[in-house]
Amino acid sequence: MKASRRRVIIDTDAKNEADDQFAIVHGLLSPTFDIRGLIPAHFGTRRSDRSMEESREEIDLLLDLMDLTGQVTVANGATTGIPDEQTPLDSPGARLIIEESKLASKDDPLFVAFLGPLTDMASAILLDPELVHRDVVVIWIGGRGYRGYATYPGIEFNLSNDIHAANVVFGSGMTVWQVPSDVYTKVSVSYAELEEKIGDAGPLGKYLIDQLVEWNEKCHGEPIESRSLGDSPAIALMLYPRSGDMRVRPAPRFGVDGWYLPGTDNPIQVCEQVDVRFLLEDMFAKIRRFARQRSTQ
Repeated sequence: MKASRRRVIIDTDAKNEADDQFAIVHGLLSPTFDIRGLIPAHFGTRRSDRSMEESREEIDLLLDLMDLTGQVTVANGATTGIPDEQTPLDSPGARLIIEESKLASKDDPLFVAFLGPLTDMASAILLDPELVHRDVVVIWIGGRGYRGYATYPGIEFNLSNDIHAANVVFGSGMTVWQVPSDVYTKVSVSYAELEEKIGDAGPLGKYLIDQLVEWNEKCHGEPIESRSLGDSPAIALMLYPRSGDMRVRPAPRFGVDGWYLPGTDNPIQVCEQVDVRFLLEDMFAKIRRFARQRSTQ
């Protein structure tokens, strides 16, 4: 009998920008998800020398806002990228992935969504090579698009923080669903939309909006009144896999500049379009519903 809920781990560089927060909240508010754990991920050293710790602090803050402190497993990931394609970085996060993968089956697979680098997945594979034969679906928000659109002037950010890890995972033969930058950058919301949709959705809605506007004001150099919620397609694909248009491709390797190189013949699925209406409306509705339920308690 197929499981009634999807077993999910979310690995997130939660304090990197302002979009992880929306994806984390969306996942936690989705009743068909059995959240097996949240893994705080590093986001390199360009903006912080304690990025994983900052991700952990942000996860803890969100859990507090949602009255979930102590009710969701949080297992810290690696503090940096792996040094090469043979050397794992052991961490509670990598160990969580390994242990949960042992419980997976064809009718009840484990979905592991990566909203940042693939460090903890690659480390789990290197620590336990049998993992690649288990029923695990890796969903990764990362890598440049395959269709030639210039969505990034340089190397895509999530990939840049651990190219070695991406090569380990893409070369492993595991089931991989990739959401590249030409897709995830299209999940944009404006300040006006956020205010209309969740502006009155209690402390959680207020925090989500405020931290997004604050990030733009601090880090965005051009006039702007919007933000891409680029991590959220991972949640939509787990809620309803057919909400994404997926194309099967042979797994590439990644060069040091982030460009695709010939890889293996292992098939991966690349998301070429996601149902943004479904994604955003479901998220907004769940945040509003949470605020209503909390106000009556």
